[in-house]
Amino acid sequence: MTDSSNTRPAEGEAQAPRQSRLHRLMRYIPLIAPVLLWAVPCWVLLYTGQHWPLPVTLICTALFVLGLICMPLAMVRGHGRRQQDRAAIVGDILLGTSWVLFTWSVLLGVLLRLVLTVADVADGQGRARVVTWAVLGVTAVLLGWGYAEARRVPRVRRLDIRLPRLGAGLDGLRVVLITDTHYGPLDRARWSARVCETVNALEADLVCHTGDIADGTAERRHAQATPLATVRATRARVYVTGNHEYYSEAQGWVDLMDELGWEPLRNRHLLLERGGDTLVVAGVDDVTAESSGLTGHRADLAGALDGADPDLPVLLLAHQPKFIARAAAAGIDLQLSGHTHGGQIWPFHHLVRLDQPALAGLSRHGTRTLLYTSRGTGFWGPPFRVFAPSEITLLVLRSPHLPSSP
Repeated sequence: MTDSSNTRPAEGEAQAPRQSRLHRLMRYIPLIAPVLLWAVPCWVLLYTGQHWPLPVTLICTALFVLGLICMPLAMVRGHGRRQQDRAAIVGDILLGTSWVLFTWSVLLGVLLRLVLTVADVADGQGRARVVTWAVLGVTAVLLGWGYAEARRVPRVRRLDIRLPRLGAGLDGLRVVLITDTHYGPLDRARWSARVCETVNALEADLVCHTGDIADGTAERRHAQATPLATVRATRARVYVTGNHEYYSEAQGWVDLMDELGWEPLRNRHLLLERGGDTLVVAGVDDVTAESSGLTGHRADLAGALDGADPDLPVLLLAHQPKFIARAAAAGIDLQLSGHTHGGQIWPFHHLVRLDQPALAGLSRHGTRTLLYTSRGTGFWGPPFRVFAPSEITLLVLRSPHLPSSP
């Protein structure tokens, strides 16, 4: 009989080098990804049988190399310590462009070429050139459309949500959700004002902002955030921090939102009463708060619910959908989140799903808990939204004790 205790250290020793190699590989991803994003389209568009004239090949190759060099440099200068807005704009546009170009170079470079070959359309060079022009055409259309989608005022998405524990007096409560406004290098003060006008037209009882207000400090993005002071709600305006606040002096954003008339729900709750019934509206700091090193910042659900009657229904604001595991364990009725952007630029949503349990919309977790994940009101980084439209969400809460309105 083998003593298993003697084998464990050996297994641990065998795993240690493997883990360290994985960690070393992870460090190279920021270097590998830009190379792939630019090298793959360059190869597909120029070197897979097109036989372009030499000057065309050289000039276009130089442009791809320039993009490969400029994108990471601009991203570092724009989003690093220097926080240079012009550099951030250049880096963000190059990132979005390279991602769309990479995606469609891979898809059309394989699928369209296969279709043309099976259909016996043109010769090898002709098929290669058709693929090139198709990739460039699709990329141009998607970038133009994606830019317009990112910059427009989001459409309103309305959804009725039935909560079994909601009292009849609260039936029809109108909750408006905005999130991930990401005020940033591109000045969106006018856009912000129009978003607030749209919210006001919905005549909400409760307006919620579930974080990622901006990229940059409250002082730097003050002008873009100021229109939030004009938002109206009959009961309350509440806010919780997102992960991006913790990149940009989170306490400054908490203080500014307080000054603008929003109530920061930092691991606390308020009671919303109507018609003799009560709803607990709670909020927690983002799950990244504790690692930020800011004193008192952490996601504390127990603290948020401290003193609340456990028999009352609870609406919880938590920036990231992944908090739903804790919410479901605590018997929360409805969690509102953002963070995912719905993927923002297809097919990035596949990567988002590796980190989050939900991408967008309403989902059930456990026997009681519902999660609504917004695709976000603004955009982060690349000023494009491709197959992931932004939204302002109107959630009408329904009680099982009354029939739903037609």
